[in-house]
Amino acid sequence: MRNPLVCFLGFLILLSFSCRWGSAKKKVIRDPSITVATSYNPLFLDSVSLLQFISANSWVKEFEDQMIDFYTDRNFEYAWFDSTGLSEQAHHFYNLQNDHITRLTDSSLFNKSFHDLYNVYANKPANAIKENKDVLNTELLFTGQFFKYAAKVYKGADINLADLGWYIPRKKVNLHALLDSVIEKKSGTPINYAPVSLQYPRMEQWLYRLLDLQKKEVLDSLPAVKKSLRSGDSSELIGRIKKRLTFLQSDTLTNNNIFDTSMVLAIKKFQERHGIDVDGVIGNKVITDLNIPLKKRIEQLLINMERARWMPPQQDSTFVLVNIPEFRLRVFEQGKIALQMNVIVGSSANNTVIFNGNLQYVVFSPYWNVPESIVRNEILPAIRRNPGYIAKHNMEITQYIGGLPQIRQKPGANNALGRVKFLFPNNFSIYLHDTPNRNLFTQTNRGLSHGCIRIAEPKKFAEFLLRDQPNYTSAAIDSLMYLEKEKWVTLKKKIPVFLVYFTAWVDQSGELHFRRDIYKHDQKMAEKLFQK
Repeated sequence: MRNPLVCFLGFLILLSFSCRWGSAKKKVIRDPSITVATSYNPLFLDSVSLLQFISANSWVKEFEDQMIDFYTDRNFEYAWFDSTGLSEQAHHFYNLQNDHITRLTDSSLFNKSFHDLYNVYANKPANAIKENKDVLNTELLFTGQFFKYAAKVYKGADINLADLGWYIPRKKVNLHALLDSVIEKKSGTPINYAPVSLQYPRMEQWLYRLLDLQKKEVLDSLPAVKKSLRSGDSSELIGRIKKRLTFLQSDTLTNNNIFDTSMVLAIKKFQERHGIDVDGVIGNKVITDLNIPLKKRIEQLLINMERARWMPPQQDSTFVLVNIPEFRLRVFEQGKIALQMNVIVGSSANNTVIFNGNLQYVVFSPYWNVPESIVRNEILPAIRRNPGYIAKHNMEITQYIGGLPQIRQKPGANNALGRVKFLFPNNFSIYLHDTPNRNLFTQTNRGLSHGCIRIAEPKKFAEFLLRDQPNYTSAAIDSLMYLEKEKWVTLKKKIPVFLVYFTAWVDQSGELHFRRDIYKHDQKMAEKLFQK
């Protein structure tokens, strides 16, 4: 059986572009008025040679348009060579790609001809370069390799995202513009210019750390505990757990078998990073996560790095992000967290959909229009058992459609939506809302709803959204939340909302977190990415 990691890293993540060539090819023309004497770069391509190179190298065929446009826009001046030889950006890019290939054992990007020719020209003086007939081939190999590298690293796998339950539009990367920026700014680090999520480079650094740790991993499986271990306990197992924590978290712990204060802090850190109740006590949830092999964690991180490739880059503007497996909502402003709170998301049987929208309305004292599925499956059976069910739950029938009652719950203390809801119109009938069941927010696993998202601090969220609308003071919001009739308020400015699914991410302090795959989305991703 092949190594799934190697298979993933060897998987060519290249998108197919429509080809506008054939019998009606675009005419490739160089401006003859620009000469060696008047150009920025004295080295020029022969446009015919460019087409011949593309024709002779099938692996660059999908980047045909990008290569032609790139060189046409620069009037066929060389990009990777100048009068002094290989440019600074050429060395930077070669090292960047070589580092990627070496660290990740990613053979899919290795090109022997590219490698050999780089070594030929890396230290040659300018006159030698001018005299060597392979300089053109080296120039074009650099451009082709750049497009291949950038397509893989920044675009993401050629996967139908809807098949994975992901409805946030895939981020677009203009490879031509990306290469222009690298050449112009003399940097071989596209990550500085590519429109990527901030999560991606953070995850990438952790990936390298885990790969290094994997080379040293010699840890055996820890046994389950019959009784939780806590501060003051002493056992051989505690000593083994200390070694495990030191290995995984680089914690400084005493070399003994005593559950001391430093170990309590290390366990709390581990629990925080893995979504376990933070109590400093070692139960079997902690043991289970300590036993997960680094190979599995690396695969989990790679899956989420792929998701990060799809995400739009983080904006300086205000936006709301709900990470479903984390059961957490955050509001970002200027790249920093302005507000965060626990949430309840859909159960495994009622998945919250992964998509984005624009928050437009705050609805105080809302009616709850009961979905048809809940009417059929829950309310009608309840009415048959108890004819007074409707009145008891402060509900009313508004009309009948096809013999099915349309039911809504009136505003009030027991309304399923609580005292306020937040709407971002969408085709999935999903929104954020309050809830009368406040006790549920203390649970670790908060996949409990029918699909909508219940938020722990609705008033605080409303105050934040309406802070630029003077009429909606804290006192006014309090009053609006206790009306007998719903009140709609339109936000002055729409706020982007992203409902995402990350089971691995890096927080703003640089710590790597993992969560359980509550909807089995990771499992589906693994089947596509890690070919067995």
